[in-house]
Amino acid sequence: MQRFTVSIEPKLAAEFDALIERRAYGNRSEAFRDLLRAELERQRDAEDPQGWCVACLSYVYNHHERDLAERLNDLQHAQHDLIVSTMHAHLDHDNCIETVLLRGPTLAVRRFADGVCAERGVHHGHLNVISVDTPTTGQHRHGLLQSPHLHFKPST
Repeated sequence: MQRFTVSIEPKLAAEFDALIERRAYGNRSEAFRDLLRAELERQRDAEDPQGWCVACLSYVYNHHERDLAERLNDLQHAQHDLIVSTMHAHLDHDNCIETVLLRGPTLAVRRFADGVCAERGVHHGHLNVISVDTPTTGQHRHGLLQSPHLHFKPST
């Protein structure tokens, strides 16, 4: 771990300390690391839209909306190569929340998420993207019984 000093104005320091308290960080260093990771992620995404990612798409939808559940299911099946897992929970008599874990090319993941969130009846859609180092070419196994797979290591 490297150590460096940052000087900031008292007002900005007070706002930073308030943020640390609201988010329950243990110290300024961890809060600063998270802010730095978020900014680096934003820059990576802007500079390299062809990169790879892991992502979490969450959305709420009204399951009474005509054919919506079937349309969402069709979208997921059409992009099955991106989807790692899906979790579905009932919020009340009308609304459901779904969380879809994704991995693959960032552009394809974003297009899938945009398509899901644009469906009539989908509300509160949010995509959290984490860049990963480009997977090594070719799949490999760790043992004779394991399926071939790629590794997705976070970039930061």
